[in-house]
Amino acid sequence: DVQLQASGGGWVPAGGSLTLSCAASGFTFDDYAISWFRQAPGKEREGVTCISTSDGKTIYSNSVRGRFTIASDNAKNTVYLQMNSLKPEDTALYYCAAVPIGFCSWYFNYDYWGQGTLVTVSS
Repeated sequence: DVQLQASGGGWVPAGGSLTLSCAASGFTFDDYAISWFRQAPGKEREGVTCISTSDGKTIYSNSVRGRFTIASDNAKNTVYLQMNSLKPEDTALYYCAAVPIGFCSWYFNYDYWGQGTLVTVSS
């Protein structure tokens, strides 16, 4: 079975940090775009960041650039999202998703989705 397992969410005070993980099984990580999306209550899902596992290029939304860092460990089939200087507006359900395309965009029809991990940032 192909699976993406997102983990690492939790509660953190404003200004704190969290690291999310997205572990893939059932497929190899080569030449994939792996993205993190988030959806806050009452809001639409938005793209947060993406990494190409073929060349390591990344993209970030304006709201997280400079605070969040995405990284891929292809040997472990895992992508990490380091989130620093968290703000209450970062509170959301975070999803990872994968598509077998070697460059990043949040507008692809992603093939695989994780189950989501909740991040709550208190003010």
